[in-house]
Amino acid sequence: MVSVVQNVAIDCADAYELARFWSETLGSPLHPEVKPGDPETEVMLPEGPLLYFNQVPEPKTIKNRLHLCLRPETSREEEVERLLGLGATLVADRREPDGAGWAVLADPEGNEFCVLRSEAERAAMSS
Repeated sequence: MVSVVQNVAIDCADAYELARFWSETLGSPLHPEVKPGDPETEVMLPEGPLLYFNQVPEPKTIKNRLHLCLRPETSREEEVERLLGLGATLVADRREPDGAGWAVLADPEGNEFCVLRSEAERAAMSS
C-alpha cells in the first residue's frame, strides 16, 4: 500500500489573496466556491495535487524547507518579469552567463520558489 499526495499545503496570512497570486502564476482556476476572506482556498491544477492555502496567525519567519520549481512555457527571463509584475520579488539570482541556472523568487507573502529554464531553452543548450 502507498499514499497519494492530495494537496500541497501553504500556510499564509491571507488565503484568498495568496491563492489568487498562484492562480494567475499557474494559469489555473481557484476552487469555484472560494470567495474573498475565506480562511482556506484551493487552486485547481490540471494534473497532480491541489495547492491548498490555509490561513494561520503566525507570520513566515525562515526560509522554506520545501518549495515549488516552475518550468515556464516562455523563456525564463520573460516568466521572471511576468511574475515580478504579479507581485513576486527576486530573492536570489542563480542564472549563469551561459544561460544555465534559475531565479529564486518569493510570492507576496515571502514563500520562495524557483523559475527554471523552459524546455526550449534546455534543448537549445544541449544541442
